[in-house]
Amino acid sequence: MGRKLVKRLFGIGLLAGLLLFFAYAFLPKPVPVDMAHVTRGPMTVSVSDEGYTRVRDVYVVSAPVTGYLLRIERNVGDRVDAHKTPLAQLLPTHPEFLNERARVQAQAAIDSAKAALNLARAERRDAEAKLRFARADAARARKLAPKGYISKEELERMELAQDSAEAALDTAKAAERMRSGELDNARAQLITPDAEHPDAGNNKIITITAPVGGRVLQRRQESEKVVTAGTPLLDIGNPAQLEVVVDLLSRDAVQVQPGAPVSMTNWGGDYPLHGRARLIEPYGFTKYSALGIEEQRVNVIIDFTDPRSEWQRLGHGYRVDAEIQTWHGDNILQLPAGALLRHAGRWAVFRVVGDHAVMTPIKIGHNNGQQVEIQQGLSEGDTLVLHPSERIEDGISVVRRKQ
Repeated sequence: MGRKLVKRLFGIGLLAGLLLFFAYAFLPKPVPVDMAHVTRGPMTVSVSDEGYTRVRDVYVVSAPVTGYLLRIERNVGDRVDAHKTPLAQLLPTHPEFLNERARVQAQAAIDSAKAALNLARAERRDAEAKLRFARADAARARKLAPKGYISKEELERMELAQDSAEAALDTAKAAERMRSGELDNARAQLITPDAEHPDAGNNKIITITAPVGGRVLQRRQESEKVVTAGTPLLDIGNPAQLEVVVDLLSRDAVQVQPGAPVSMTNWGGDYPLHGRARLIEPYGFTKYSALGIEEQRVNVIIDFTDPRSEWQRLGHGYRVDAEIQTWHGDNILQLPAGALLRHAGRWAVFRVVGDHAVMTPIKIGHNNGQQVEIQQGLSEGDTLVLHPSERIEDGISVVRRKQ
């Protein structure tokens, strides 16, 4: 009888143990989560993008006339003084070489011009002879008219003939000078780069001087060559007058105010540089991203506020990363952005009450991507579930994940 009771009690105990095991196995366990706290402190919102440095006033020195550019001896970085330092020199361009047809045509033009000049000289000599004859007739008529041998009308006709002869001589002389000029012009067509010309040593050199003081930033032309008027030769400017240009997305640029603080990193130094936004340009432009996406951009101009000794290693066209402050608060109630989620069209968080996660709707303000301003729904010191997964539901038991 005792042995049966022992077996029965053993079976009951085993069954109870199995029931307790399965009950424990199927009981819901607390979900391990990361947690964060609602805190108060300073908070800053900013926009950032890549920018580049540039000299504030860059002067592009161009060729004032078409000519033959001599080799530019100024090097990049050379100091120049306003209206004193010569930058480049220009000579008149050399004539072109003539092919056989052009040479024959030029020689024919010379022969024709010579013939025309000979004709003009003959006409001038004829006009001189007629003038001498008209003057002699007029002189005789002036002697005979007072004695009554010729009429007054005849005397006037003689004097008119003299005046006409003088005008004809002037016309003939002008025609001779014109034909002589045409002959010189025809001869000039035969001048080639290898031909000797009496004025070859009198070509006037045009010297281009620096319009402002500063340094040579870029040399666009170097070797001797023929350049047309307006061809850029050199860029000059003052590297001490450096500014930063950042092209922001237009939706970010509208948040920036003139005077906004700027922090610049990744410029090559081991410390950040500081500046202030001076100008948000009122004109936007289209730019394509590396992925081919069309973007509307706006240039923001930034002035350095650090002493020049801090950024003097920077030059024209250097790259920097600029972070422009758009808002700042000193005592802001805030939470990590990773605790936010959307619920029923509103922002919400899972607040940890005891050992349970409670869905709590909140109202937020500024957001800098890392911290979010809390305007309503939470208090300082509240504990929140950070990065809630799909396993987290309202009222579920949670436990802090071990690090």
